Amino acid sequence: MKLLAIHRKTHGVNPQLHYLDFDFSDEDSGRGSFDAMASVMPDRVPGLLAEIGVVLGWAVGAFGPCGASGDEAEWGYELQGISEPGLPLKVVYDRGVVTLTPAAGASRTTLTLTLSGSPAFCEAFRDRFEFDG
Repeated sequence: MKLLAIHRKTHGVNPQLHYLDFDFSDEDSGRGSFDAMASVMPDRVPGLLAEIGVVLGWAVGAFGPCGASGDEAEWGYELQGISEPGLPLKVVYDRGVVTLTPAAGASRTTLTLTLSGSPAFCEAFRDRFEFDG
């Protein structure tokens, strides 16, 4: 079955990411956030989870563990998921692995990832994932 992902092609194609297409928003404080959402059928869930793991693994490797929420943390993230017809999923990142509870079923799964961080984090993210938005 063909991948059905939500993509907004406003800033070019990233050859490193196949499921996640980020949008950027910044704040007056200089901090920013990158938001992505992907909606896939069950056979594509492992690839999407692996890609989220790559992004979060890079962040941990480059900036250390996710900090507490608020403006003092170097970076933070939020993961959310839902499986049709509206079943909330618990999405967890731990030591490079992203898991869903309950596991993805026979219907479409939609996951959202928001990364937020300092100006240095945002610049490094742009460089690493070739984001020019």
